[in-house]
Formats: sequence, structure tokens, C-alpha cells
Amino acid sequence: MKQEVLYGIHTIEKLLKQSPEAIYSLTVQKGPLNNRVQALVTQARKLGLTVLMEPKSFFNNLDTVHQGVVASVAKQAPLQESDLAELIANIDAPLFLFLDEVQDPHNLGAILRTADATGVDAVIIPKHNACGMTPTVKKVACGAAETVKLIVVSNLTRSIKDMQKLGMWMTGLDGETDKTIYDMDFKGSIGLVMGAEGSGLRQLTRENCDYLAAIPMQGSVESLNVSVATGVTLYEALRQRK
Repeated sequence: MKQEVLYGIHTIEKLLKQSPEAIYSLTVQKGPLNNRVQALVTQARKLGLTVLMEPKSFFNNLDTVHQGVVASVAKQAPLQESDLAELIANIDAPLFLFLDEVQDPHNLGAILRTADATGVDAVIIPKHNACGMTPTVKKVACGAAETVKLIVVSNLTRSIKDMQKLGMWMTGLDGETDKTIYDMDFKGSIGLVMGAEGSGLRQLTRENCDYLAAIPMQGSVESLNVSVATGVTLYEALRQRK
């Protein structure tokens, strides 16, 4: 089985909770452990996992945000377009995020980080004319690239239609509407659709959303960066769903 390395307290906490069987070993920095790291060590040892203690110099050689915690895990096969139907069937009130040709890796990384924080069940991106998983995306995501389900599809509009047939309601973010995200009902099976930097939603994507909603703007700027807009919208969804 191929292995990969995951970094950071939050990432490994989530992995221990959801898929402890995927972890081979846990490595932590020598020295006094804070409460969260000590809890990780205790849980890992209860599960019979190997726990290694390494000096600070070991972690200084890692070019990423690690927080003194590293896990060696089984590399998971990437999810496919065909996995979407199974995901929606096995999750109670799923929340999916569709990105319509977002091309900046910094934006995608930031979006994945927010998606992790707000409990998004899957992020769906098109195969063409969009940023995929890159080292920059992983670095900006700070561990979320390894925990958020990212699915690449050949046709985003078709995937939206397929999810609608399975009961998911789609809300696209668009500035040309009187409705705002605060008018929307984000409870239940929900897909949020975000447009590309600058151009926003493509016409065909917009036409296939059930609803369109805007973020209220009080100042002189006309729009927000897509990662910021996604964050605002996801936290409104989280507020409602809580």
C-alpha cells in the first residue's frame, strides 16, 4: 500500500476520528506537549499505533505548516465522478460545493481550508479550465487538501443536474439578483455553486441552478474575491445548519 504524509493537529485529529485504520504511525516533536497533541498521542497509543518522538530539527526540515505533528498514512485512491451518487446517498443532509472554473491555486487552497472548517462534504471542480490539486493548493490549504473530498468531473453542469435528480437543491452565487444568501434556506441537501475569478458563473451553470443569491455589498467595490465570497456563504450555511 502506498503511503503519504499528513501534517497538522486538526488534520490528524479528523483522521483519527474518521479513519484511524488508515494511519501507520504518528510522529510528534519532543518536549512538553500541549493538551491537543497529548490527546492525539494518547488516542494513537490506545489504538495500537506507533508513536515516534523526533527533535525540533526533524520538523524544521519540513516545508509546510506541521504544528509538531506528522502522520504516515495509507494513500487513498482519488474519488471519481461516479462516487458522487454514493456520497449523497450515504450522508444525511449533504453539503456540496461546486466551483465553476476557479483557476487560481491560492483561491482553491483557501476554499478547501474553509470547506474543511465548515463541514462541506465534497468539493466538485471541472476537469478543464480550472485549477486542480497542486503543491501550492496543498500548502495554502494547510492540511485541508488531505481531508476534504475533492472530485474532478468532466462536465460540471451535468454533475449539477445529476445531483438535482437525487434531491439536491442548487444555489448559485451571482451579483445580478435581488435575493441574498440571507434569504436562502441552506438546510437539507444543498449544493452551493461559486463562479470563477472575475467572470463569475458561466451562463449555462447559472441557468441550471435552482436559485441565485448575492452577498450584500455596502461599499464601493462590486464583488469579493471568490475565496472570500465562498467563506461568507459557507458560514451562513453553517449557521443555518447548526
